[in-house]
Amino acid sequence: MTSINPEFLLQAYQMGIFPMAMEDGEIGWFSPDPRGVIPLKSFHVPKSLKRIIKSGRFEVRINHAFGEVLDGCANRDETWIDGTVRESYMHLHARGDAHSVECWSEGQLAGGLYGVAIGGAFFGESMFSRQCDASKVALAYLRNYLLRKGFSLLDTQWTTPHLRRFGAIDIPKAQYMSALHKAIESGVSFL
Repeated sequence: MTSINPEFLLQAYQMGIFPMAMEDGEIGWFSPDPRGVIPLKSFHVPKSLKRIIKSGRFEVRINHAFGEVLDGCANRDETWIDGTVRESYMHLHARGDAHSVECWSEGQLAGGLYGVAIGGAFFGESMFSRQCDASKVALAYLRNYLLRKGFSLLDTQWTTPHLRRFGAIDIPKAQYMSALHKAIESGVSFL
């Protein structure tokens, strides 16, 4: 199985570029303008989700089942995670650059998300749920975790109606690149 060189992949992220597998088997490289982000300080947690979080229904863990989260995210009718992309992010995870936030219920992975961290920037790649609301709990946990660690940027690549519920917005590429460079230079670490 081929993979993208980890140093090349991290350099791409630092330039605001990320890969996705295309239907023809090629890897496409993207840098949307405008760019989707969730401002960490104005992140919105719907009331129903607050109740679920308070209930303790899910145990949240970090990096306990990265490969399984990746596979959960890829397990859908249309996916941008092929074997090359999977192998590439597994390499980033082994290096400490890619991370998963997981929700567990009764010893089983219920959902989660994964992404790449560079300095104070977290690039959210994908999320999935096997149980209702698991990925939402993981996202809310990620936001709180990033704030505690001193992160300043949560990149969602594009906004979707689902992400807008949490406060995702589109910002011009120039504004994104400025925020990205500031976040990368911040010197904070995910772990």
